[in-house]
Amino acid sequence: MANKEASVAELTEKFQSSTAVLLTEYRGLTVAQLKQLRKSISADATYAVVKNTLTKIAANNAGITAFDDQLAGPSAIAFVHGDPVAVAKSLRDFAKANPLLVVKGGYFDGNALSPEEVTKLADLESREVLLAKLAGAFKASLFGAAYLFNAPLSKAVRTVDALREKQSA
Repeated sequence: MANKEASVAELTEKFQSSTAVLLTEYRGLTVAQLKQLRKSISADATYAVVKNTLTKIAANNAGITAFDDQLAGPSAIAFVHGDPVAVAKSLRDFAKANPLLVVKGGYFDGNALSPEEVTKLADLESREVLLAKLAGAFKASLFGAAYLFNAPLSKAVRTVDALREKQSA
């Protein structure tokens, strides 16, 4: 009994400390495949095979009821502590190569996610790409502003030079 309570407490803490949670079914995957999947998402998430009843209790303790109907069969959860988009992409790519992995749903930013919404999340660009695009846009607008401020100055210099030449002629 104490062991189960400790497991529930640990799972509850994982639910509360995660930026997102992605629920999968791994029926038919080998230990080697699960190890490969864990390695592919290890930078941003931990992937744990879970007991459905204990997970349901822990999720409810954390205020998450999104998985109540989905916790059936062999379940594993990706507890995301980094970029949810990167983890969703990794799960999607792994599932393409290993169709036995099924993404059943998720929980992100206080909302339940359907499998389709997890796929949409995976289709987003990563945080780094979005930040790079934003930085590029800022850089372009700064160059535009610098050009705008320098243009009247260079025009004034050309006008003064033309006047000097006209006076000396």
